[in-house]
Amino acid sequence: MKKRLRLPALSPLGTSWSAKGRIAVLAATVVALLVLAGIVAVVTGNGNNHRAPATPDSTGIPSATEAAPEPSSGSGSVPKPPQIAEPVAYANAAAQMLWSYDTRNTSRDQQFAGMRAWMTTETTYADWASVSGQVPDPVLWSRMADQDQHATASVTEGHYPSAFKQALADDPPAITQAYIYVVTVNGKQQIAWKKGGGGAEERAVTLAVQCRPSHDCTLAAIAPNVTQ
Repeated sequence: MKKRLRLPALSPLGTSWSAKGRIAVLAATVVALLVLAGIVAVVTGNGNNHRAPATPDSTGIPSATEAAPEPSSGSGSVPKPPQIAEPVAYANAAAQMLWSYDTRNTSRDQQFAGMRAWMTTETTYADWASVSGQVPDPVLWSRMADQDQHATASVTEGHYPSAFKQALADDPPAITQAYIYVVTVNGKQQIAWKKGGGGAEERAVTLAVQCRPSHDCTLAAIAPNVTQ
């Protein structure tokens, strides 16, 4: 059987990191986001007023809703971003998008274009490098295409990590500047290639998503990975 070629794991942190260490890194990232949001006030410009604002619960965090993304033209198999105004539901859809690909009908450029459509247009908060860095280099993508490699994904659950909830509780008004939420998503990726080859593996990723009131959510960054 030929050696499997696959997209690299999305998490920049290896399994050798302790849960405490991952939480500490995530907490530092969240604090940086919140501090930045408090210093720079940015006016939104994406104009996606397709959904009503998310309704916060008693913790100030919107309640979950569900929506499935649909394929978009011009981006191969990459689904277009769904019209969702709730952070966890959007993060779930974004994670499923990031874990899925199809080299049989999607070029590397199309993969980039499709992923870029999910990003916030607010350059102050967009970390495109953390997202685009998940796509293999041209040579590896070509080799994957030679093997007709493709992957589908399913999401088990998404949640706000305790570090983010604590940071929000410590300074509730800070979220209202950038409306960036940190969400950890768990799921499974199913990979297949020529001659019946395939396999599956568990996935986990922590995403920063921006969900301003009266606007659909967008992806801001891939953040350090935690599962708590």
